[in-house]
Amino acid sequence: MLISGVPIDAEAAPGGSTCPVSSGRGFATATPESEGMNSARLADALRFAAGRNRLDVMIFRNNCLIGSGPHNDQTSTVPWNVWSVTKSIVSLLAGIAWDEGKLDISAPIGRYLPPGLGDSAHRAITVHDLLTERSGLRVGVINEGLSGVVPVDPNSAVQALGVPFDHPPGTAFLYSQRNVDLLSYVLELAVGEPLQQFAQRHLFDPLGIARHDYYWARDRSGHTYGYAHLLIPPDDLAKIALLVADDGRWGPTRVISSEYLRRTRTPYPDAHSCYGYLFWVRPGCIEMPRYLPPDVYAMSGLALQDVFFIPSLGLTVMWTGVFGNHSSGGPTGILQNSDELTWEFFRRLLGAFQHPPIPDPGPYVEPPVTLDPRTLFDPNISLALFGIGPDAYPGCNVLSCLHVPLAPPFSDAPPGCLILACLGTDPRTPGIRPGR
Repeated sequence: MLISGVPIDAEAAPGGSTCPVSSGRGFATATPESEGMNSARLADALRFAAGRNRLDVMIFRNNCLIGSGPHNDQTSTVPWNVWSVTKSIVSLLAGIAWDEGKLDISAPIGRYLPPGLGDSAHRAITVHDLLTERSGLRVGVINEGLSGVVPVDPNSAVQALGVPFDHPPGTAFLYSQRNVDLLSYVLELAVGEPLQQFAQRHLFDPLGIARHDYYWARDRSGHTYGYAHLLIPPDDLAKIALLVADDGRWGPTRVISSEYLRRTRTPYPDAHSCYGYLFWVRPGCIEMPRYLPPDVYAMSGLALQDVFFIPSLGLTVMWTGVFGNHSSGGPTGILQNSDELTWEFFRRLLGAFQHPPIPDPGPYVEPPVTLDPRTLFDPNISLALFGIGPDAYPGCNVLSCLHVPLAPPFSDAPPGCLILACLGTDPRTPGIRPGR
């Protein structure tokens, strides 16, 4: 396997980059016309995105930045909660650990957990099950998320080991927050150091992402959240996007293996699935309109934090914001039909090609709203915080967890960082600033 940080042949991959990457600030730019696109139509796509609550937008073709949103000057250096995009970044860290031979993807997690932690059924869950969201554990997406937002979680990984099974591991896809918190803990044990320390040295440092650029929240036991709560400037998220788009290369350096990245965009268990290794794959899944090319895949977070990759077009799109999709079904429709915004945006973006790769699919037609928000809520997951009910892990509640002292809520957050973003002039507040 390839070892992270080892120089490789700098020759670009077939059909590869026309612009170099840099670990410094800024991106190599090109005119839309030089990359086969029309400036006026591209500008129209960017205006449309900005009018739909897209606070930061970057469009790359062949690694060249060809378009930026009108608000980027104010937003690109401010750490922003990318929510479940964090899951995909945890996947990249798992891939680096796998490349180095420190993590066995096929192994049961019991190989890494401390003796006696978790029962035999939970210890038999494999790393692969967690990467593909197929642990079989019961899900209450809203509950799982809210206890991290507050945050009151005593230890999110241990809490996951108390959740009962609804399916045998490896048999059913259930989108879970706890799965990835458990994975981040297992990964930390596998590499033998704190997750954020491993991430800084093996992923962020090679890309020029400084430790003071971002904030990554921990629960009250000091365990790093895997499912969300990485607050990172869009400029830095775009670097991670370019690393993935260039198949794990950063200039002359291989950061993550091509083989692992192939797995991230391979649907499991078959071609009808929407999920790879904590990446969304295939048109028609999540925010990826069904008319997009079949090789599209994405990192996606709550409220439409997205990175879209279309390798066949050399296209990478990164944006952050606060929803912005329209629905006649109210808040439930906005949650269910999250592809309305991307449908209309990609109509404009693909239409900006000098030779559009697909015909205009026409306006978005909203499907009926069938989502029942109650299916996203499991009261037992909340009761477990107080050591009550079938989801509670023995000896772990909001007052104490496995005899480990618990920090008070929000004590992990530096000044200016609260749930959505890190703002302010305090020198301890994360962000990209001149002179540091």
